[in-house]
Amino acid sequence: MELIIENLRNPALLFYLLGLLAVRLKSDLAVPANSSKFISLYLLFSIGFKGGQELAHSDLGQDVVISAVLGVLWAALVPFIAFHLLRHRLSVDNAGAIAAAYGSVSAVTFITAVSFLHLQHTPFGGHMVTVMALMEAPAIIVGMLLMRLYTTGKEGGRPLREVMHHALTNGSVLLIAGSVVIGMVTSDEQAQGIKPFTTDIFSGFLSIFLLDMGIESGRNLKGILSSGRFVTLFALLMPALSGVTMALVSGLLLTSVGDRFLLSVLASSASYIAVPAAMRMAAPKADPGLYVPMALGITFPFNITLGMPLYMWAVDMF
Repeated sequence: MELIIENLRNPALLFYLLGLLAVRLKSDLAVPANSSKFISLYLLFSIGFKGGQELAHSDLGQDVVISAVLGVLWAALVPFIAFHLLRHRLSVDNAGAIAAAYGSVSAVTFITAVSFLHLQHTPFGGHMVTVMALMEAPAIIVGMLLMRLYTTGKEGGRPLREVMHHALTNGSVLLIAGSVVIGMVTSDEQAQGIKPFTTDIFSGFLSIFLLDMGIESGRNLKGILSSGRFVTLFALLMPALSGVTMALVSGLLLTSVGDRFLLSVLASSASYIAVPAAMRMAAPKADPGLYVPMALGITFPFNITLGMPLYMWAVDMF
């Protein structure tokens, strides 16, 4: 309970709640679209660059390999499980899109989790940024393969090669991966020159971005709650079970509390940026009014309020 209360006092989270309140009060508070896009690019760049810097100073040992393999396998396994839970209640296209979203990851949730670890003074490996980037694409590919397998005929969707290319070159994936590489090859002296931009203002930009996410969540929440109890429960229980299970499994293979926590957060998060962009091309019959609000309106707020303390408790317990 103390951990939950402490997390709820996080300024970034409080700004998210302010965004929800603004929608509830029908306020005209809004973050301009161009500013929101710039801040999201900045956050991805900053976390990727700092991760690359840390990765350059760490040994590429067994823990790095285990984290990467575990993350990629999880990103492929979760959509398979999610699809088979959903396909009896939803259309094949909707089940596949939702499965891909819950197998992929949310960079903003990851960034918020990093902020959570900083508040807890818990160290983590720079390689976890790379693990996040590796987990983006597999779920999209598995989701698309499942849709193709269970769809009769040749209707809907693009060739799988195009989908894979889009998944691997998606802007968020490319920026985070490129920033990691740039951070790795940049010297400490050169990195010091941009430290005020990459480090000092990070928390402020994160707070403004989460304010914007709160406003977006508030706008989407009513629609998803009216879509039925099943999808609402799925959007809450699937991430919770996935995150706690990852905490248990990672405890058998890893010792770093920070790395295990971030793996649990990645396992529990749902993509509402990369997957919708890919599904718009790959599965045009899937309803973005379903899978986007599920990820952004229910799973995201659950993870950053109650989920993170839950996963940290599970890491400590196991």
